Amino acid sequence: MDQVREPGDEADAQRRTRFSHLPDRIRIEDTVEERPVAPHGSADAAVTPDWWLIRMGGV
Repeated sequence: MDQVREPGDEADAQRRTRFSHLPDRIRIEDTVEERPVAPHGSADAAVTPDWWLIRMGGV
Protein backbone atom coordinates (compact mmCIF):
# COMPACT_ATOMS: atom_id res chain seq x y z
CA MET A 1 0.00 0.00 0.00
CA ASP A 2 2.90 2.36 0.56
CA GLN A 3 3.99 4.01 -2.64
CA VAL A 4 7.57 5.06 -2.77
CA ARG A 5 8.41 7.70 -5.34
CA GLU A 6 11.77 7.66 -6.92
CA PRO A 7 13.46 11.05 -7.30
CA GLY A 8 13.62 10.59 -11.07
CA ASP A 9 9.91 9.91 -11.51
CA GLU A 10 8.64 11.51 -14.74
CA ALA A 11 5.28 12.52 -13.23
CA ASP A 12 7.11 14.20 -10.37
CA ALA A 13 9.27 16.15 -12.82
CA GLN A 14 6.19 17.32 -14.74
CA ARG A 15 4.50 18.36 -11.50
CA ARG A 16 7.53 20.35 -10.42
CA THR A 17 7.71 22.07 -13.80
CA ARG A 18 4.02 22.97 -13.68
CA PHE A 19 3.90 24.23 -10.09
CA SER A 20 7.40 25.68 -9.73
CA HIS A 21 6.26 29.26 -10.46
CA LEU A 22 3.36 31.51 -9.61
CA PRO A 23 0.75 32.38 -12.25
CA ASP A 24 0.98 35.74 -14.02
CA ARG A 25 -0.44 38.68 -12.11
CA ILE A 26 -3.85 40.02 -13.11
CA ARG A 27 -4.04 43.79 -13.26
CA ILE A 28 -6.96 45.48 -11.48
CA GLU A 29 -7.84 47.22 -14.74
CA ASP A 30 -8.42 43.81 -16.34
CA THR A 31 -10.96 42.77 -13.69
CA VAL A 32 -13.47 45.56 -14.39
CA GLU A 33 -15.87 45.76 -17.30
CA GLU A 34 -17.50 49.05 -18.20
CA ARG A 35 -20.71 49.16 -20.23
CA PRO A 36 -23.00 52.04 -21.04
CA VAL A 37 -26.36 51.98 -19.25
CA ALA A 38 -29.79 52.85 -20.55
CA PRO A 39 -30.88 56.37 -19.63
CA HIS A 40 -33.28 56.55 -16.68
CA GLY A 41 -36.92 56.45 -17.71
CA SER A 42 -36.37 54.80 -21.07
CA ALA A 43 -38.39 51.84 -22.32
CA ASP A 44 -35.36 49.59 -21.77
CA ALA A 45 -35.24 50.55 -18.11
CA ALA A 46 -38.85 49.57 -17.41
CA VAL A 47 -39.77 48.84 -13.80
CA THR A 48 -39.71 45.16 -12.90
CA PRO A 49 -41.21 43.49 -9.82
CA ASP A 50 -37.69 43.30 -8.42
CA TRP A 51 -36.73 46.92 -9.11
CA TRP A 52 -36.07 47.54 -5.41
CA LEU A 53 -33.65 44.62 -5.27
CA ILE A 54 -31.74 45.89 -8.29
CA ARG A 55 -31.73 49.48 -6.98
CA MET A 56 -30.63 48.53 -3.46
CA GLY A 57 -27.91 46.23 -4.74
CA GLY A 58 -29.32 43.09 -3.19
CA VAL A 59 -29.41 44.50 0.34
